[in-house]
Amino acid sequence: MKRPKGRGAPLLYLDFDGVLTHENVLWHPRRGAYLQAPERYRLFQHAPLLDAMLQPYPNIKVVLSTSWVHQYGCTGAAKRLPPGLRVRVIGATFHSRMPLQGFALLPRGEQVTEDVLRRRPGAWLALDDDPLGWPTWAQPHFLQTDPYEGISPPHLQDELRERLALLADLKPPSVFPTHPPFQEE
Repeated sequence: MKRPKGRGAPLLYLDFDGVLTHENVLWHPRRGAYLQAPERYRLFQHAPLLDAMLQPYPNIKVVLSTSWVHQYGCTGAAKRLPPGLRVRVIGATFHSRMPLQGFALLPRGEQVTEDVLRRRPGAWLALDDDPLGWPTWAQPHFLQTDPYEGISPPHLQDELRERLALLADLKPPSVFPTHPPFQEE
């Protein structure tokens, strides 16, 4: 079996809804993805902000942890990102060799931590608005965003900037381990 990309690297696990955009994104077979939210919101309105925040850290790669991958595939989902974010994408927590129904039933925290155990990054951070399913060892690596405002609130921007600097230097966010002990292959 092929080794997944990202081993030993700093990885950012990225959800879209509630992170880069308002959480109420719907999908229609003809219209595709669309937002059902007040007029001041638009799809991916915070993607340029994340792109700018990541610019000082070219070594941070992105793993998509969004349901958009189920709908559009990893490449199709990544195409919706600005070029600076798109080139960082090395994969997704969901891939075509997995049964979608079983995977979709897992809380996002379990989806991400299973991928962390598979990829074995040097350090990682997950951006998501869903607090469910994060094991104790993974909670220091999770930054909960606002379901409507995503990463845009000033206090979240400050926290994210601090965490990205640590991530780029492969430093864990606290005394908790980066992951549970791995079995050597």
